[in-house]
Amino acid sequence: MTTPHDIPLQIISPNASSERRITPSWTIAHLKTKLESVTGIPPGSQRLLLKGVGGGGDGVDGGDRVIEAEDEESCVVGEWPLRRGGELVVQDTRPPTARPNLTDPSSVPKYEMPSSQYAALPDSVLAWKRAQKLGRFDPDAPSPAALAQKHTDIALSKGLKPGLRCRVSTGSTGGSGEKDKMEGRRGTIRFLGDVPEIAAREGEKGGGYWVGVELDEPVGRNDGGFGEGGKRYFVCGAKHGVFVRPERVEVGEWPVLGLGTEEEVEEEEEEI
Repeated sequence: MTTPHDIPLQIISPNASSERRITPSWTIAHLKTKLESVTGIPPGSQRLLLKGVGGGGDGVDGGDRVIEAEDEESCVVGEWPLRRGGELVVQDTRPPTARPNLTDPSSVPKYEMPSSQYAALPDSVLAWKRAQKLGRFDPDAPSPAALAQKHTDIALSKGLKPGLRCRVSTGSTGGSGEKDKMEGRRGTIRFLGDVPEIAAREGEKGGGYWVGVELDEPVGRNDGGFGEGGKRYFVCGAKHGVFVRPERVEVGEWPVLGLGTEEEVEEEEEEI
């Protein structure tokens, strides 16, 4: 709830910046408690700096003032020259090693629905595929073993081997309904075989034979492995690695492209 005397201030901290209405009758301790939910900084570790109001002080620019008092439980913030639209900087006095990294989403625990619970949902994508008999629910679809053998046969027929130069092709459906080969990314084959990580993520369609390619340019998806601590199938630079199906790989004397001769490629779902 606000009162007619509330003053809007721009709250600035290392992790956030937003406008909040401040009541001058609040004590400093109460203000810091309010600011914790905005900045993520505990009240005992906050240093409040009111910008551009004059006064200065030790270690403070001439136009800034620190909001502090010996008894912050009774001293009210209205004793400082608050003005509409002013800036209140909330500094974190904790050592850098003691501050949580609030800008790194990878460190935040994430909810993962159990596969059994997802399978029981009536309005999920999986339920729709089941009703439409698509993918693994298609009674006429080849078995995972048949698909794996198909990819293996294609790799053998194309003569794919580690160390060979190659080009990764993509397809687009033309007016005739046939897939037209398009010039693709160039690189070197570094790996041939099963990749359990893809199978675990993609399900049955991710099983079988994959080709690991080190691309000439950093337009790939990985560095030959699967994240920190994950298995590494080959070594290459960041974003130079990609795993594709054998049908998308064509071996040949493909030289490294020079500047100004890049060939655009459409990304497909089968590229991991």
